[in-house]
Amino acid sequence: MKRIVPALLLALAACGAQPAQTAPAGALTWAVETQPVTLNPQLWSQNKARLLVFNQFDALLSKAADGSFGPWLAKAWTVSDDGLTYTLDLRDDVTFHDGTAFDAAAVKANLDQFQVPGYNPAVAAIQLRAYDKAEVVAPHRVRITLKEPDALFPDFLASPLAGQVSPKSLKNARDLKFGGPDLVGTGPFILDRYVQGQEIHYRRNPGYSWPPAGAAHQGPAHLSEITYRFLPEAAVRVGALTSGQVQVIEGVPATDVALIEQDPDLTLRTSLNSGTAYAYYFNTSHAPFDDRRVREAFREAVDVDAVLRSVYQGTATRAWSVVGSRSPFYDASLERSYGGDAARANALLDAAGWKDRDAEGYRVKDGKRLTVREVAAAPFVRDRRDILGQAIQAQVKQNAGIDFQVKIVDQGSAQQAVDDDAYEVFGNSRGDSDAGAALNLILPSDGAINRTRFADPEVDKWLAAASATADQAERKKLYADVQRVVVADSAIVFPLYVPADQIAAHRSVQGLGFDPASGTPASAYDVRIDT
Repeated sequence: MKRIVPALLLALAACGAQPAQTAPAGALTWAVETQPVTLNPQLWSQNKARLLVFNQFDALLSKAADGSFGPWLAKAWTVSDDGLTYTLDLRDDVTFHDGTAFDAAAVKANLDQFQVPGYNPAVAAIQLRAYDKAEVVAPHRVRITLKEPDALFPDFLASPLAGQVSPKSLKNARDLKFGGPDLVGTGPFILDRYVQGQEIHYRRNPGYSWPPAGAAHQGPAHLSEITYRFLPEAAVRVGALTSGQVQVIEGVPATDVALIEQDPDLTLRTSLNSGTAYAYYFNTSHAPFDDRRVREAFREAVDVDAVLRSVYQGTATRAWSVVGSRSPFYDASLERSYGGDAARANALLDAAGWKDRDAEGYRVKDGKRLTVREVAAAPFVRDRRDILGQAIQAQVKQNAGIDFQVKIVDQGSAQQAVDDDAYEVFGNSRGDSDAGAALNLILPSDGAINRTRFADPEVDKWLAAASATADQAERKKLYADVQRVVVADSAIVFPLYVPADQIAAHRSVQGLGFDPASGTPASAYDVRIDT
């Protein structure tokens, strides 16, 4: 058996792993599934791009798997008793890639950038909702004042969104929205080449000596350079790895897990992501999902376990809530409480007036077919979600007579469908390390990406209260209330699976791992090649 690798890879990929082709000492080539929409950390939105962001940029704080925060560019910090003032003491030995010094003025400039109208309105409305001002107290001390206590703010300081950009490049970057080589950070690697549709290349920052807490080593990165190739086809990525054209891949398809595991020259690592599960969000603003019975019927018509086995061959983790099971806020009481009952699905649709069928077996009412549409943006389609959609499409037709149409389009067309309210299903997962940030984006009545058009004053109240307290037990209780309303009571969400990342690599590649906060692949800082 052979896999065809495109001309970019210049070879046929045999099934057994071959020695990696000759490359400069300390150079690594890594194939990734998704091309980034932006390389500006402050506009970051793709979980798959997190590893690229933290190659080039550093955040102010780090975050551990247990949710605790540690130092990074801020070596120490204090929070006032009322939760309104954060005072950060910054490292004094950090330099941006353009040679300018990192200091309190740079932090203020980065925070002020979010106040520029239209820069990142979603972050301004959620993670920086309570932000008031930043003041330079001393060259390496900055005081940040909030309008009200906000439990999400520390998570922001440790996220890619707080990636520190040289104020000089914030002003002078040719394309601030996209970023790229002229948007300058402080990270362990310097971005020096980006070829759209092909690859992105980084070289080591020789002066780097300020890794986050928990890093496996100090000083510059082990690798001298790293190239990420954009290979969206799963079979091509695996073929590139087994042929030695690349040394690492992410996004290993379920169909090739056994191939990787059985090859003694390869390793495979997997980690569940944090944040929210991948779910279908039902648009309640118009028919047919303005009727709760139809929303419930769609969920009951799908045997999710069977679909996941078919598409992911036992490698996917079933989701039961909008919050992913890796999150400390996950409400396990929702497990096995709904779904997979075709008889109930049909009874619900009958009760909702969708009793008749057309010649193709689809339900109709008043001469109109029971049709629901998903319009997905191609840059955000990962994990074989297109195949998953096809499997669900087949089940809802067979089990309940629902016409589910799945379209994958460019990002502009997907946004146009949202603007025109021309969709019924919105597929989404969020990789925020604090699931509360995701819930505040997608569930409140005024949420920046509320695609359900659903409004519940109680949900809004609970989300606001959870953001205002640092008591994790209280936050867990409030988020459990939210989950029960949107999943069980109102049925506006259909959770499907908990996203995971996989890394396959040649055994010579060591130090690969996952970001402890997000579960996504970590940056290449600790990666090395053992010869």
